Amino acid sequence: MNAARQLLRASTRSLSSASASYARPALHVSTRQYSDKAPPPAEEQKADEQKSDKDTPQVSLEELQTKLKAKEDEVVDLTSRLRYLQADFLNLQRNAAREKEQQRDFAISRFAADLLETVDVLSLALKSVPDSALSSQPAADSSAPEKTPQEYLIELHHGVEMTHRLLLSTLFKYHVKPFDPTGDVFDPNLHEALYQAPIPGKEPGTVLECQKTGYKIKDRVLRAAQVGVVQDTS
Repeated sequence: MNAARQLLRASTRSLSSASASYARPALHVSTRQYSDKAPPPAEEQKADEQKSDKDTPQVSLEELQTKLKAKEDEVVDLTSRLRYLQADFLNLQRNAAREKEQQRDFAISRFAADLLETVDVLSLALKSVPDSALSSQPAADSSAPEKTPQEYLIELHHGVEMTHRLLLSTLFKYHVKPFDPTGDVFDPNLHEALYQAPIPGKEPGTVLECQKTGYKIKDRVLRAAQVGVVQDTS
């Protein structure tokens, strides 16, 4: 019995010593650091702001008005330049359109001028036949095997006249028109004087006779009219 008690005591002691050998880990407690300095009062903050404002360079009202006036003058100058450029551009567009139209209208000037010689020849051919040869119709004779020379002449005259009219109408389509200045005041820009003659009762400086008809393509002279001018006898 005593031995059992001794064994129990020994076991208790060994457990106590074992539990004492295991140390409890230390806990780390973090502490918050607080500043001992008090925050600056509102008056000090206001003083600092005023000091910073004083350090900033101040611009006077007169300087601001001067700069504003300079900018307004610059805007006015740029606006006027822009308007001038717009006007120049519009003028350039109008001139380009007018030149393009003139080139289109006068592109056939050389060709039309060459055709005028043919018109002149046809006109001379028509004038070479007197009206009396065309007005007198021969008596119709069914027994005659062939036409008379007069009938051939009349038919030829009609053919030449139709050709002359057709050629003139073709020139009209391209704004080529003739003009006869007989009786008008002589204009060196429109007329070419071939001779001068004193004619009583006629006003000096006027066109007496038009030997070759003039032609215009729109408002431009394609060929000046060849005329005779009444001479001044004073």
